[in-house]
Amino acid sequence: MSKKRVYVAGHRGMVGSAICRQLQSRHDVELIVKTHQELDLTSQKDVQNFFDANQIEQVYLAAAKVGGIHANNTYPADFIYQNLMIESNIVHAAHLSGVQKLLFLGSSCIYPKHAEQPMQENALLTGILEATNEPYAIAKIAGIKLCESYNRQYGRDYRSVMPTNLYGMNDNFHPENSHVIPALMRRFHEAKEANTPEVVVWGTGTPMREFLYVDDMAAASIHVMELDDEIYQQNTQPMLSHINVGTGVDCTIREMAETMAAVVGYKGKIIFDATKPDGTPRKLMDVNRLKSLGWEYQYNLFDGLKLTYSWYLENLDSFRG
Repeated sequence: MSKKRVYVAGHRGMVGSAICRQLQSRHDVELIVKTHQELDLTSQKDVQNFFDANQIEQVYLAAAKVGGIHANNTYPADFIYQNLMIESNIVHAAHLSGVQKLLFLGSSCIYPKHAEQPMQENALLTGILEATNEPYAIAKIAGIKLCESYNRQYGRDYRSVMPTNLYGMNDNFHPENSHVIPALMRRFHEAKEANTPEVVVWGTGTPMREFLYVDDMAAASIHVMELDDEIYQQNTQPMLSHINVGTGVDCTIREMAETMAAVVGYKGKIIFDATKPDGTPRKLMDVNRLKSLGWEYQYNLFDGLKLTYSWYLENLDSFRG
């Protein structure tokens, strides 16, 4: 059986590595990956040379410069420039090399700051973005429009998926610039080890958030990539083609913290510091489009956190220092 040559850009990241794990078990796929040292995705020439040399048939575009609020606020030029370059170079080189199928991975931050909840795909470009990550969001919106434009002008089949808040193995557990789940997992674990009587969580604990385990995101990405063209087109529009990926279920930060404590085995008190910012009151994805295309999530928050914590413990040495 001949194998499809599938390039996963960003294979060392949380989502890219999860996509690779699932594709590796397939007998009909030959995975193509390159580290940043081997291929600079911000270099148009290098990316084009790579595509010219490798006869790629499918692309999962999971490569991106990512970070939390602090990083986005501190390095806005880096975030907009690098993400625009990565996606522009890959989409254009894929097209010039005759790649017909590509999947672009975006982010829920593409939606307006005050988008109606749950956020539907048609909320895109209907309002002002959240200021702290606007450059990143603009780049991700451009990625969607790149895909749609090459589809409209050249008849390509380039699709986009927009995930909710993701967590799982290969997440960033840095104490300062990680997202809420890895940051709290580390904090609860270290408090348990040190017998600390209480753990402080920023904010009131009342904001609602939706969380998706990364293996579910990978499965959804592959599902959308492999959807029959006719079914995909029946459920999307040429200029509104992106698909939300999430659980469609949210919980309060307090409930998430209590679930985290249970998973980690922390028995102390959880204190909420109401002097610290809460952020948006609610961020929930409308996932009806994805459900109508035949996909739903498998891992609830407790099970996903258990798997993530097991991985965290196995890799603890790499987080020290």
